[in-house]
Amino acid sequence: MDVLDLSVLLAILLALIAYFSKGKLWAANNDDSNSSLKSNLNNTNDLIEIMKKSGKKAVVFYGSQTGTAEDYALKFSKEFQSKFKIPTMTTDLADVSFENFENIKNEIPDFQLAAFFMATYGEGEPTDNAVEFFDYLKNECDDLSNLKYICFGLGNSTYEFYNEIGKKTVNELNSKGATLLGNLGLGDDGKGSMDEDYLDWKDNLFDLIKDKLNLQEQTVKYEPSIQIIENFEIPIDDLSVSLGEPNSNYINPKSENEINYLKTGPFDHNHPYLAPILNTKELFNSNSRHCIHAELDLSNTNLKYSTGDHVAIWPSNSNEKVNKLLSILGLTEKKDLVISLKTLDETIHLPFPTPTTYETVLRHYLEISGSVSRQFIKSISQFCPNEESKILIDEISNDKDIYHKTITSKYYNISDALEFISKGIKWDNVPFSFIIESIAKLQPRYYSISSSSSMEKQTIHITAVVEQQKIDETYVTGVTTNLLLNIKKNQNKDDDSLKLIDTFDLEGPRNKFHNKLPIHIRRSTFKLPSNPAIPIIMIGPGTGAAPFRGFIREKIKQLENGNENLGEILFFFGCRNSTEDFIYKDEWIDYSKKLDKKFKMITAFSRETDKKVYVQDKLLENSSKVVELLDKGAFFYVCGDAANMARGVQNTLVKIYQNEKKVTQELALTMAKQLRVNNRYQEDVW
Repeated sequence: MDVLDLSVLLAILLALIAYFSKGKLWAANNDDSNSSLKSNLNNTNDLIEIMKKSGKKAVVFYGSQTGTAEDYALKFSKEFQSKFKIPTMTTDLADVSFENFENIKNEIPDFQLAAFFMATYGEGEPTDNAVEFFDYLKNECDDLSNLKYICFGLGNSTYEFYNEIGKKTVNELNSKGATLLGNLGLGDDGKGSMDEDYLDWKDNLFDLIKDKLNLQEQTVKYEPSIQIIENFEIPIDDLSVSLGEPNSNYINPKSENEINYLKTGPFDHNHPYLAPILNTKELFNSNSRHCIHAELDLSNTNLKYSTGDHVAIWPSNSNEKVNKLLSILGLTEKKDLVISLKTLDETIHLPFPTPTTYETVLRHYLEISGSVSRQFIKSISQFCPNEESKILIDEISNDKDIYHKTITSKYYNISDALEFISKGIKWDNVPFSFIIESIAKLQPRYYSISSSSSMEKQTIHITAVVEQQKIDETYVTGVTTNLLLNIKKNQNKDDDSLKLIDTFDLEGPRNKFHNKLPIHIRRSTFKLPSNPAIPIIMIGPGTGAAPFRGFIREKIKQLENGNENLGEILFFFGCRNSTEDFIYKDEWIDYSKKLDKKFKMITAFSRETDKKVYVQDKLLENSSKVVELLDKGAFFYVCGDAANMARGVQNTLVKIYQNEKKVTQELALTMAKQLRVNNRYQEDVW
């Protein structure tokens, strides 16, 4: 083997490592705001050493993919520390070494408790940052008999592997001799009850912990972990001030490294790429509903994707939401004032770059548009502007039925709720550090890529329904999808007939965002068979068709490359009717012509006739064909709504096996499950 052969093999190996590690090995951090524990504690990530040096007596871990588990972990840690006066640290599972974890009680004699907040990801898998922790438990850890712990799992009951990782955490820890205090908490996002599940678990647990650990309970008062310093002498246009740029490299790139970074990254879940938006268009034929097709340009970067992957868009909050919250907090006049953040606890990270401004924090970094939790309302009660508000807030926060009637049922966000409770009086005595610590970080939104990496090597296509739900006299709106609608109107110079409910700052910080969006790629296991001859069955109503558009474009590219031996493609698509929301209608016709008999599309329209017809109905009508293809080794794909459609499709497949194979329901269920075991039943659901 010569040098050239070796270099090629090495390049391939490095590419594979980069792909399957999701870029982690080369992920560089360019902002002080995201510095790890090492920078604060003498370059160590040893958990025991960190806790000793910082005087911590309890630790809260989180395994989080989208930031939700992290948010709950931080809230729990803060309340636990305040209630029992036990110094507590909170950490990402991937940020610390567990090398001496078995000796934690010996090394820290007055150690009290470990808490685990564990999200389930994908098909019952650990989140990326929890993988190494489970490897430690399985292969390196022998004895945790001195460890007392609690665990809260975050899952979705519409998925088959509901809270699998929370359960697995408890099983693994118990098998090593650790003692679980109380019950495993099970938060269910599928029922929309995550907050209430958490509160019920936490409130019961605190009473038990107090007794088991012989703790003294204190009155909970807000104690800041972050100090806010107002910098009147620093102008907003100073280049040291972050105004919402993806990171500091974007502010004023001058050096060769800074300029190269804008193209080569690396780009990941901490460092997005600012992607140009090539074009956008409307896919619906409706005045009241919208679906946006957007195309993002990757030609000036080394960022790559594979057909079936997800793209994450990093949104900003709307002008209306930002201005309303600034107003109710009494910060409108100070919105452009430069502020610096300083941690008061050496084990915590600053949540975003500093210095910055009040407006920047609310626009780019905090989740201010979502529904407000009962826990937030309860915790902010100590800052009520008057006694009348205090009485009302106590009534709301202490009774979940009243909370549902007055807050949840009206879909109030934080500013809506504060305005309602105080009858418009400003909450100008709320510390801004409380706002930062109590509101979840604004997270990227993930979309199934609707293009083919073979056909569109340097372009990513997105297909997104704009979320606009009218409740009484107001609208509940999706942050990212309404941002896309704004961009679409601006790019296409749409007339005033397109009414925007929310408006956005499309130029972005220092005009860096003009016709651009911050993005990163998330690898997916939702993939076509490696052998193009294997048949595929796809079920994707509405925007669930997005990845299948990419799949079909991939198949066409395979055909264009001379591969005549393609497996059959059976695609079930559903929408309301054929004239309003039949997305990519003309494209499907074109694909059918190119693929000829290899491609068959079956449609279900739920509002075209008096009888509602869904994709499940069409599956049953085509039972024999479905089983015929499955018997030939077909892969079965489902994309779309997890709560109703995906579960309905799964049940329908069991019926199909029952009817066509003449077997019992139990055996049919086993046959359907075997498809999953063999990775032939794949879901991309939400």
